[in-house]
Amino acid sequence: MREQPKNRIAKEAVKAWRIAASIYISIYFILVLASFVFAYIFKFTYWYSIGALFLGFLLGFIFIYLLPKLRYRRWRYEIFDQEIYIQRGILVMTRTLIPMIRVQHVDTEQGPILKRFKLATVSISTAATTHDIPALREEDASALRDRISTLARVEEEDV
Repeated sequence: MREQPKNRIAKEAVKAWRIAASIYISIYFILVLASFVFAYIFKFTYWYSIGALFLGFLLGFIFIYLLPKLRYRRWRYEIFDQEIYIQRGILVMTRTLIPMIRVQHVDTEQGPILKRFKLATVSISTAATTHDIPALREEDASALRDRISTLARVEEEDV
């Protein structure tokens, strides 16, 4: 059995994921508030809204506090001359090997939350799908993108 990859994503990923989860949970709480207003206006029972409120607190705890830490602990990657090795997952561990010969192009992506923390995601496209290495420091993401691109080009020339 192969060792797990050595490289980790940036520690700031936890903060970025927590902010993103907070935005989604806030939208959920706005909908819960709307359900209370509709229950008041149309004289419905409040029990559904109260249940949704407690569910929101539970989901908030899970998605804002627990999952970002677990995702960070499990996310690893390593770049070899012949392949890219990615490990991810929380309950189900997924280990992906991407042969360099299959890499078609490599991108870096950065949304507003990642930009705030000076992070970027590296997207590796093959003919079948796209694989992401999330939340790397900007300079690390650029260097990784360039390295993968160079190694993929070398593999094409060998064929």
